[in-house]
Order: sequence, then C-alpha cells, then structure tokens
Amino acid sequence: LFFSIFELFGGIFTGSIAIISDSVHDIGDAASIGISYFLEKKSKKKPDEKYTYGYARFSVIGSLITTVILIVGSFAVIYNAVRRIIEPAPINYNGMIIFAIVGVIVNSIAAFFTRDGDSLNQKAVNLHMFEDVLGWAIVLIGAVVMRFTDFYLIDPIMSIGVALFILHNAVKNLKTILYLFLEKTPHGVDVDEIKNHILSIEGVHDIHHIHIRSLDGINNYATMHIVTDSDPIKIKHLVREELHEHGICHATLE
Repeated sequence: LFFSIFELFGGIFTGSIAIISDSVHDIGDAASIGISYFLEKKSKKKPDEKYTYGYARFSVIGSLITTVILIVGSFAVIYNAVRRIIEPAPINYNGMIIFAIVGVIVNSIAAFFTRDGDSLNQKAVNLHMFEDVLGWAIVLIGAVVMRFTDFYLIDPIMSIGVALFILHNAVKNLKTILYLFLEKTPHGVDVDEIKNHILSIEGVHDIHHIHIRSLDGINNYATMHIVTDSDPIKIKHLVREELHEHGICHATLE
C-alpha cells in the first residue's frame, strides 16, 4: 500500500502513464491481498454445524475478488494507454529509471515471499506480485530506450503489453474458479478411468451415480453407488484406496 502511494507520486512527477496506471492497479492489489489474507485464514477452519463442508471455498472467494480486480485494472490501464497514444506527452525518463529500479526490487521481494502456496487464492496473489515485477522490468527497459530515442509512445505501448499479459492469466484463473463453483470434474481426473479401475476390483459388479468435485481446487471429493455381493466394509476400503490413487482425498460410498 505504501509503495502504491509512492508510485502515484512518482507517476505524477515523471508524467508516465505506465507508472500512474500501475499505482492505481497496485492500490487495488493491496486491498485485494488484504481481503485474500483474511479469507485464506478463514478457509483453514474445520467444518462445523454452520459450514458442514468446511470453509475451503472462502479461499476461492478470495481468489475471485483478486482476479476480478486484476481484470478491471487491466482494462483501466489499456484505456489510459490508448488515450496517451492519441495524445502523446513528454516524459521524465530519468525519473522513470529511478522509480523502475525501486519497483523491480520491492516487487521482487514481494514475489519471493508469496511464492509458496497451492490454493487458487495464493496463486492469484503471487500472480499479482509476478506481473508487477515484469511490469517494472518493462518500464525500466522502456525508460532506458526513451532516454536515448525520445520515442515517448513506448510508455503507453508497454502499458498495453503488460495489461494484456495480466488479462490473459487472470481470465484463465477466472475460468478455473467458475469451474469450481459449477462443480465441474476436477482437472486431471478421468471419470471413465476411475470407473474401470473400480470395476476391476473383485466383488464389484456395477458402479453408478458417480460425482467428483473439488471444493478449493486442491482437495477432491467423490460420491458413488457401488453394487456388490461381497463384504461391504472390505469393498469400501479397496475402493477408497483406488480413489486415493486418483487424487481423491474423501469419498462417500453407498
């Protein structure tokens, strides 16, 4: 948040639309990361009588908020960059170089500290940090080029390039989130393969009502109806072992 304010003044001082746009984007980042942190902590709570499935999807909501802010911020950057292409303005490229160096250092540190984590929420936050490092690196390169060429259009062109990169990754993340809420079969899980493997278990005659979903993009759950004339406890144990091999951590078997 402090760095975002620092950026805003830096953008005004240098006249760089790339820096001003990034500062507005980073203020949104700071807010979304705060929300994501709160929701990620909440998602670790154990199931209770209010949330019998647990709180895992609070992390997904954090990812959704962060991703939407990324998408809106990207469109805002593109809009302002196009306006600057139409109405070019001189830029203090020496100041840009200084701010870009600070930007690369600060955001590299942030990217390093947010690099771990498997949840969609944590990945979305790290995407924020990574794209900021990339953005500042491009600003630095562009500022150096402008210093020697006075070609000011590089600034808005760079902004559009970074925004499109962010937009591409954010939309991919949004699709993953929507698939979770729509309870699509998790990525990497083959229902037909699972069915064939379970049918190969001795004593299993049929299997139907197979439903496989994920709460948070990490933990997969399954329910299914198995027809058998063997010991049901033994069959359930064998089926759960098979499902575990396919990345399913919890199963309800009938």
